[in-house]
Amino acid sequence: AKDLGVPIVMHDYLTGGFTANTSLAHFCRASGLLLHIHRAMHAVIDRQRSHGIHFRVLAKALRLSGGDHLHSGTVVGKLEGEREITLGFVDLMRDDYVEKDRSRGIYFTQDWVSLPGTIPVASGGIHVWHMPALVEIFGDDACLQFGGGTLGHPWGNAPGAAANRVALEACTQA
Repeated sequence: AKDLGVPIVMHDYLTGGFTANTSLAHFCRASGLLLHIHRAMHAVIDRQRSHGIHFRVLAKALRLSGGDHLHSGTVVGKLEGEREITLGFVDLMRDDYVEKDRSRGIYFTQDWVSLPGTIPVASGGIHVWHMPALVEIFGDDACLQFGGGTLGHPWGNAPGAAANRVALEACTQA
């Protein structure tokens, strides 16, 4: 990737495995590349009430394994989740110190000391009309990944991207 001039590498840490992810994270850091983490297959693991692993645990494991960005759900859009629980694991991904808060699914205080954080990526069915909610939910320390909601703009891709940018600036500067 570096030889091709690509600034970012995408990897799925669940299907690729944690050992491969850690090796790739070390390579990307040493090479000055960003590591974007996808979470395909997570629903098979984290949405089973009688067995499985909660996404909060998977997000912590990713932070330990290494990765710059991780798809985190949105609360709005097609990858909806419970707001407080989603915000709880978003905090675990990006904050250095997280206080216990059972309402957000944080059952003990977590001090990450100097371990780098992971930027949450909101994606999945989001579009310009979700911008006020996305900014309220994630603040200005997140990555908003728009796909079909932007590409499907009635005036085309460029106006869709411009609409997102204008909405983002309006929401963050308001």
